[in-house]
Amino acid sequence: MRTATLGPAERAESLAGMAEHELDVLVVGAGVVGAGTALDAVTRGLSTGLVEARDWASGTSSRSSKLIHGGLRYLEMLDFPLVREALKERGLLLERLAPHLVKPVPFLYPLQHKGWERLYAGSGVALYDAMSMARGHGRGLPMHRHLSRRHALRVAPALKKDALVGALQYYDAQMDDARYVATLVRTAAAYGAKVANRARVTGFLREGERVVGAKVQDVEGGGEYEIRAKQVVNATGVWTDDTQAMVGERGQFHVRASKGIHLVVPKDRITSTTGLILRTEKSVLFVIPWGRHWIIGTTDTGWDLDKAHPAASSADIDYLLEHVNSVLAVPLTRDDVEGVYAGLRPLLAGESDATSKLSREHTVAHPVPGLVVVAGGKYTTYRVMAKDAVDEAVHGLDQRVAECVTEDIPLIGAEGYRALWNARARIAARTGLHVVRVEHLLNRYGSLAEELLDLIAADASLGEPLPAAEDYLRAEIVYAASHEGARHLDDVLTRRTRISIETFDRGTRSAREAAELMAPVLGWDKDQIEREVEHYEKRVEAERESQRQPDDLTADAARLGAPDIVPL
Repeated sequence: MRTATLGPAERAESLAGMAEHELDVLVVGAGVVGAGTALDAVTRGLSTGLVEARDWASGTSSRSSKLIHGGLRYLEMLDFPLVREALKERGLLLERLAPHLVKPVPFLYPLQHKGWERLYAGSGVALYDAMSMARGHGRGLPMHRHLSRRHALRVAPALKKDALVGALQYYDAQMDDARYVATLVRTAAAYGAKVANRARVTGFLREGERVVGAKVQDVEGGGEYEIRAKQVVNATGVWTDDTQAMVGERGQFHVRASKGIHLVVPKDRITSTTGLILRTEKSVLFVIPWGRHWIIGTTDTGWDLDKAHPAASSADIDYLLEHVNSVLAVPLTRDDVEGVYAGLRPLLAGESDATSKLSREHTVAHPVPGLVVVAGGKYTTYRVMAKDAVDEAVHGLDQRVAECVTEDIPLIGAEGYRALWNARARIAARTGLHVVRVEHLLNRYGSLAEELLDLIAADASLGEPLPAAEDYLRAEIVYAASHEGARHLDDVLTRRTRISIETFDRGTRSAREAAELMAPVLGWDKDQIEREVEHYEKRVEAERESQRQPDDLTADAARLGAPDIVPL
């Protein structure tokens, strides 16, 4: 494998390289499905390109519940194939593909009725565990257990005593979704894929009815490229219909957007050693452990406004607070909320108007020769979606192509991770970092943490925490720009780190120092540093204003008050 470094020079080389020679496959959209598709294609020996209009995972794939799960609630809908498939993928990610990024997480399900509910819910959770073990991919997680009310309150003292008569505890898994996608992109690049973010498709190249490539605008440098490819894969999620419209052909299916919002609160606001899963009148509500924080979500409402920046309204926030407070002994208030984020699920349009009833299945189509469309699905099953998309593209290639091998391709950072984890005390002694800092790096970068330790060895100041965001080291900001494709301050504070949702100031107090750390890598002068900081502050204020608005329309208008991208 070649280096997985994604700095400014590598981006420029990738764009030029994609335009120079015809590719076998060009993937449009670098969310988890697009990034997974690029990795699948390149590891079959296909020449592969990946372009993204904004940043890796800047849409849905950075705004999820951060869970890798089988979908316990789909058992109740009797969707056994979807659950079985997702549980297999969960096991692969935990055990083989990304053990440095995907971690077990416990959930407590409070029971509110004696007798029948324990039998009903317990049977479901037992089936969930059995389906996981049956595929041989459940060994990484403990089995579920039944708890009395007294035991449940010891595990989760924050719960009201009258909110439950007992409980079930089971395990799923979680990851940092944006970090996972960035690692996926870097893995594809390491196997030879050419990748470029801030590269927007403005149209498709046609020869007769056939799509033979795409016109791509370099949003940063302003250049335009014609990238030719034997097959183009549209993996643009909630933008699927918009991208499809560029072809001038009606799609075989439509994608609707469902908005889900999440709140982030400090760990000390909810006293519990386990996450929670609660029933609501529409779906389920999760309270998810997240480092020194909790993530509370999610909502499920239709959205037909701005797709790039879905806005959380005051009503959304009140909905989540009301539901979580129904079981908490000490209720949460607006003042407890550190961060808020909103994302859009790409759902395949069905006959029902209720987004919670639209399909979470995925589909792949070949609407015109040379163009494959993949849409729907869920984060956990991205690898299966990617395989199906490449399988479909292969039908249009006049050559023999190997079968999918991604089931056996660990992401970069996975190899050697467990050995380094076992040696973390020695690494701490060698580097002078506290062992907690070493653990933090290993759980974000895996064995690539050695690259950050090299940066710190060369400049000891990079081993210091970032002011006002002390969970992160200064080296991580530099590394995001030099190795992970970050092009703007927003990329670093929102996706390479989670400072934008993990601090009450939403990252504004860290912004200037972070921009100054990025500047030498990206060639910024003082004026550009000022523009980056000003843009980020305006974005944060627009989001805060949107969260004070009563409904989606007013929240959307307020969020659009901030410009989308920093001028260079």
